[in-house]
Amino acid sequence: MTDHLEAHLTAAPMASGPTGPLQGLRILDVTHALAGPFAAMLLADMGADVIKVEPPQGEMTRHQGPWTRDDEERFYSGNYSMRNRNKRSICLDLTTDDDREVFLSLVETADGLIENMRAGVMDHLGVGWEVCHERNPKLVYAAIRGFGDPRIAPSPYAEWPAYDLIAQAMGGVIAATGEDEDHITKVGPPIGDTVPGTMASLGMLAALWRARDTGKGQFIDVAMVDVMMTMSEASQMVWSYMGRPMRPMGNGVDGLSPYDVYPTKDGHCVIATPTQPHFELLCQLIGHDELIEDERTRSNRRRVRNKEYVDEVIGGWAASCTTAEVVETLGNQVPVGPVYDPSDWVDDPHVLAREMLVRVDHEHHRPTVVLNSPIKFSDDPAGIYRGAPRLDQHGDEIRAELAAEDTNDQ
Repeated sequence: MTDHLEAHLTAAPMASGPTGPLQGLRILDVTHALAGPFAAMLLADMGADVIKVEPPQGEMTRHQGPWTRDDEERFYSGNYSMRNRNKRSICLDLTTDDDREVFLSLVETADGLIENMRAGVMDHLGVGWEVCHERNPKLVYAAIRGFGDPRIAPSPYAEWPAYDLIAQAMGGVIAATGEDEDHITKVGPPIGDTVPGTMASLGMLAALWRARDTGKGQFIDVAMVDVMMTMSEASQMVWSYMGRPMRPMGNGVDGLSPYDVYPTKDGHCVIATPTQPHFELLCQLIGHDELIEDERTRSNRRRVRNKEYVDEVIGGWAASCTTAEVVETLGNQVPVGPVYDPSDWVDDPHVLAREMLVRVDHEHHRPTVVLNSPIKFSDDPAGIYRGAPRLDQHGDEIRAELAAEDTNDQ
């Protein structure tokens, strides 16, 4: 297993400059925490010029850690670094007239803006949707909030703060996740933030396409709870058709067996048999042909009814093997996969072939590794070409660009 301090040695290098099909777009990133920065990051990875507008103290995650041991400057934390690569930073105090005017001048040059402040914050600063739209009618303005924006569909919870855990809870995710109804749990990765961020970037691209034809921008309203409800569509289907909620079922899937996570000698793997031929092939490959005709297991319906017995047999075989042996036996024949954590990604041939890990060099501490864009383009590859910016690192550069544009307009 590769040590995290050496992971950069096999990671793909950064690109030499901006890449991706969104080159030529400018997006203003007025976000903090995770959902908003993640949305803007996706667009930056695809080539957009994303300008992160930060207050004098910097975005909140700059200071939250973790840091590498050799980082004495602490310009930004690991959390900030991961979500703000490929962006430029300008520091603006939007409570002052001068900086507010700089911001609105940037609005005039931008195609889109993403913010995830509490409802009303940008309005109180004098840079909300209506003001920005007046300055640039083509601007697409996306707001990510826990319960949405009152402009589109007022929620009685509009003023409530919301984070990943709240979104997962109210969006139906937690109720359907866990070992059983007495042991529910949240999903580990913060999908209550990252999926709304993805939805916001999708909405941004759709609205930019429309603005290209009409010359008119619009306001995009993404509520984290709404997005988690959308991700819980299977639960809604079960309730709508069968009158019951989706119940937590551990690592299995309602109505299929075997379809679960199984311990091995050195870890865990997943084995799935979505069809009868898959099950019969599994039985042959692991030396349990008798299950094909066994009254308890000869159909999926019977296997679901006798899941405990099925898991005992399949699980017993898996437990006698290493994870690699299970994958070697079943791979490319029966759906199978090892249970990975990030330490396993470093040496996996799929990850290497897809260049999903990228080395990022920093001026003030050791190289780190970030995840590459999962969207692959044939002609305009998305990618990472620079690490996260220091606070106001590009402030002078961006102001000079504004000045040059003013000169050209005269």
